[in-house]
Amino acid sequence: MWDQRYNEAGFVYGIEPNDFLKSEFFRIPKGGRVLCLAEGEGRNAVFLAKQGYKVTAVDQSSVGLKKAESLAAECGVEISTVVADLSHYDLGENVWDGIVSISAHVPPLLRKDLHRQAVSALKHDGVFILEAFTERHIHMTGIGGPPPSNKALFMSLQELETELKGLEFVIGHEIERHISEGKYHQGDSAVVQIVGYKTV
Repeated sequence: MWDQRYNEAGFVYGIEPNDFLKSEFFRIPKGGRVLCLAEGEGRNAVFLAKQGYKVTAVDQSSVGLKKAESLAAECGVEISTVVADLSHYDLGENVWDGIVSISAHVPPLLRKDLHRQAVSALKHDGVFILEAFTERHIHMTGIGGPPPSNKALFMSLQELETELKGLEFVIGHEIERHISEGKYHQGDSAVVQIVGYKTV
């Protein structure tokens, strides 16, 4: 599915970073190592590289990551890309200053394991930034998010507070906001947003 989507002309989610990431990235230690999960065409990874971070973008789509590499080159920055299924990707231990998860909707069992790994993979004072669609999005007019037939892929603050145990949340809420990110994320949407620090 994702290779097919990213094979469309242009950048299907645009080339500008996610608004929430753009407003909160400064919390990640300057010049640090950042991992972007399910990064697709690279808009967030390239933005972070422009801010001086050492960025690794992981995604299952080689097509998407080739676009990411092209965008990085066009913008005069470097990013590392890894083609991998997140169910088989080792995030490591105490290696990242920041981990970014923007619309990384995966099945619940994988998501729980991924988030457990993310907490372990962050350095002390590392920062986890997440935005994802909530089930309420089904009733909104905006385009984006998992299909209504697969509600398990949506996320909630309550679930994330459990899955990300070990982080101190400085932002943790479910809100409605207008999103404009390329062709496939448009309009009034319902999302959960999190910024958490690893304090232990």
